[in-house]
Amino acid sequence: MTSKIKKRLFGFGLYSVACLSLFAQKGGGTATPVYLDENKAIEQRVEDALSRMTLEEKVAMVHAQSNFSSAGCPRLGIPELWMSDGPHGVRAEVLWGNFDWANWTTDSCTAFPALTCLAASFNPDMAYAYGEAIGAEARYRKKDVLLAPGVNIYRSPLNGRNFEYMGEDPYLASRLAVPYIQGVQTNGVAACVKHYALNNQEQWRGSINVVVDDRALHEIYLPAFKASVLEGGTWALMGSYNKYKGQHCCHNDFMLNKILKQDWGFDGAVVSDWSGTHSTDEAATNGLDVEMGTWTDGLKLLGRPFTYNDYFLANPYLKGLKEGKYEVKDLDDKVRRMLRLCFRTNMDRHRPYGSFATPEHADIARKIGEEGIVLLKNDKGFFPIAPGRYSKILVVGENAVRSLTVGGGSSELKVKREISPLQGLKEKYGDDRISYTMGYTSDPSKYNVDSLKQQAIAMAKDAEVVLFIGGLNKDAHQDCEGEDRQIFELPYEQGTLISQLVAYNKNTGVIIISGNGVSMPWLKSVPALMQSWYLGSEAGYATANVVSGEVNPSGKMPFSIPVKLEDNAAHHFGTKAFPGDGTDVVYEEGILVGYRWHDTKKIPALFPFGYGMSYTTFSYGKMATNKKEYGKEDTIELSFTLANDGKCAGAETAQIYVSQSNPLLERPVKELKAFKKVFLDAGERKVVSLSIPVKELAYYDDKKQDWVVDSDQFTLHCGASSTDIKSSVSIQVQ
Repeated sequence: MTSKIKKRLFGFGLYSVACLSLFAQKGGGTATPVYLDENKAIEQRVEDALSRMTLEEKVAMVHAQSNFSSAGCPRLGIPELWMSDGPHGVRAEVLWGNFDWANWTTDSCTAFPALTCLAASFNPDMAYAYGEAIGAEARYRKKDVLLAPGVNIYRSPLNGRNFEYMGEDPYLASRLAVPYIQGVQTNGVAACVKHYALNNQEQWRGSINVVVDDRALHEIYLPAFKASVLEGGTWALMGSYNKYKGQHCCHNDFMLNKILKQDWGFDGAVVSDWSGTHSTDEAATNGLDVEMGTWTDGLKLLGRPFTYNDYFLANPYLKGLKEGKYEVKDLDDKVRRMLRLCFRTNMDRHRPYGSFATPEHADIARKIGEEGIVLLKNDKGFFPIAPGRYSKILVVGENAVRSLTVGGGSSELKVKREISPLQGLKEKYGDDRISYTMGYTSDPSKYNVDSLKQQAIAMAKDAEVVLFIGGLNKDAHQDCEGEDRQIFELPYEQGTLISQLVAYNKNTGVIIISGNGVSMPWLKSVPALMQSWYLGSEAGYATANVVSGEVNPSGKMPFSIPVKLEDNAAHHFGTKAFPGDGTDVVYEEGILVGYRWHDTKKIPALFPFGYGMSYTTFSYGKMATNKKEYGKEDTIELSFTLANDGKCAGAETAQIYVSQSNPLLERPVKELKAFKKVFLDAGERKVVSLSIPVKELAYYDDKKQDWVVDSDQFTLHCGASSTDIKSSVSIQVQ
C-alpha cells in the first residue's frame, strides 16, 4: 500500500469504509490490520468479520444503541448503522434517547408528496425518481437505512396511515415500490420496506390478531412485499405491530422464517418496528434481526433507569446464549445480515455523497404532485381556470394555508420550505385577484366557528369563482399514525359549509386534500372536484399549475371511494371485520378488497379505482393480442392505439384487467395485471404495447399451498378505469 493511500485511509479515518479492517488476532486484544482487496465478495467479508467477533460484540449489533441507531463493532472498524423515518422525507434529527427534535439547523429537508400521491401517478418512472431523490437526501444526512416505503394495502378508508401507502391494489403497489426501492439504494442507502405484514389499521395495532385466509394473504397483502424482495432487492424490511396466527409479526416464525427468508430467499435484515418486540424467546428464533425502539413499550417499570442493554435482544439474550438456552447459529444469522447491511451501505466506499434540499429535488416533488392530483368532476369546463379569466377569486378553507408536512406521526417533517396552496395560487393569479377566508377551523377553541362560516358565505356572494380547499389534516383521528379515523365524513362541518357556499355561488369548485376517501353527499351540487394529497414542499405550485391548466391533470384513483362506508368491503361485515373486538379482526371479505369487491358484488363506487379525468380527451383503438392460445410459460403481448383527440397535451394511464371464465376457486370479476402511462401531444396517437406473463394469471390455491393457473378462457379488458372498459379480447390458456 502506497504512503499516499495510507494517508487517505488512516489520516481521514476511512480505513474501515475503504476495505474493512481485518485482524490477525481473533476475539479481542491487540490487532494487526490485514489489507483486503476492495473487490472481494461481500459474503467473504461478512464471514471473515463474523469469525473475528466476540459473543458480546455480536449481541451488541442486533439491538439499538440509541433511538435510531444500532452499534457496529468499533474494535473491527465496523461503524454504527443510522436509520431515519420516513416515507416522504428524511425526518429531523432527534435526541439520542427520545423523539424530541435535536434543534439542528442543518436538517430541514425536501418534503415529497405522500405515497398515496405517488400511487395516483401510476408512473413507475416517477417512483424511481422519487426514490433516487429521497435516497440522496438520506445519504447526505449520513443515514444508512431509510424506513420506507410503506406498502400496506388500503383496506378501509378509516385507516389512519393509508396516506403513507400505495392504495388498494397489490399490483399497483408492487410496480411502484420496486423502482422506489431501486432509486433509494443507488445512493448506498437501504430501503426498509414496511410494515410486514397485515398492518391495515391503527386501533389496537400493537395487539390485534389478524384472522385472514391464505388466499387473501398471498394474493392481496403479500405481493408488494414479495416484489420488493425479489425484484426490488430491498436490503431491509420492517416487521409490523399486529399479530398473525397469534404471534407478533416482528418475530413471527411463519411470516419471517418460512415466507420471507425461506420461500423468498431474503438476505437482508429484518428490523422491528419501534416497540414491536415483545419476547426474547421469540425474537431469538423467529426471524427478527435487529430490535429497535423497545424502550417506548413501558420497560421502565423495571424499577431502575432503562437502558438499551435491557432490550430483549441485549443482556437477556446474551445471558440465554451463555446458558445454552439460545443457539449461537441463530445469532450468527442475525449478525451476518447486519454485516451485509453495513457492507451495502456505510462500508461501501463507492457510494455517492448525496445531496439535500436542492432545487432539483424540489422539482421532482412538484412533478410528482402534479402527476398525482386527480380530476374527479369537471362540469362545463370549470377547470382549468386560466390566469385572467376571473378578477375575483375566493379561496376558502383551512387546508389552503395550513402546514401539512407536520403531524401524522413518524412521517412528520421539518422542511426547508413549504409552499401552501394559497401562496401558489396568489403567485399564479396575482394578489389582487385572490382573496382568502378560513371558513372552518380544526381548532374551535381559537375561533368562532359560526363567524368563520358566515364570513365565507358573505365573501362567496361577491366572488366570481370560489375554490374550497379542505379535507383531512394529519390531526388525531384524521390521517395520523396511532389513531384511525372515526367518521367517513369530512370533519369540522366542512360538508355543510360546501353546501352553503354552493347555495350562494354556483361557481364553486372543491379541492380535497387527504390520504383517504371521504363521503361526499354534496357532490351533485358542485360543478368540479379535485382529489389532492399531502403534496409536500411544492404543494402550492403543483396545485396552482394544475388548477390553471399549465399542467394537465393525469392522476388516477389508487383506491375506490364508496358512496357510503358500508359499501366498503371491510365495513360491510360490521365491526368484527373492522376494527375488530380488541383481540381479533377478521378479514371477512377475503380477496375481495377495493374494486374487486365493488365489481364482484355489483356495489358501485362513488369513484372507482383507476378513475381520473383530463383537460383533453383520449380515444382507444381495439386491443389485439399476439395469439389466441398460450401455455403457462408464455407471455401475452397486447397492443392498441391510443389517441389524444383534444387541443392540449396530456397523459392517460391505460389499464389492463383480467377475468377468468370458469375458475376452480372463486375469483374477482377482474384484476389489474398491467398498466402504462402514455404522454401524448394534442392530436398525437401512439401504438401502446404491454405484456403479461401467463404465470401472472395465477391464483393462490390454499389447499395446494401454491400458485395455480387453470386451463381456461381468460378475457383481457383494456380500460381507462376499473369500470370504464374500452375493449376486450379473449384468449385460451392450456
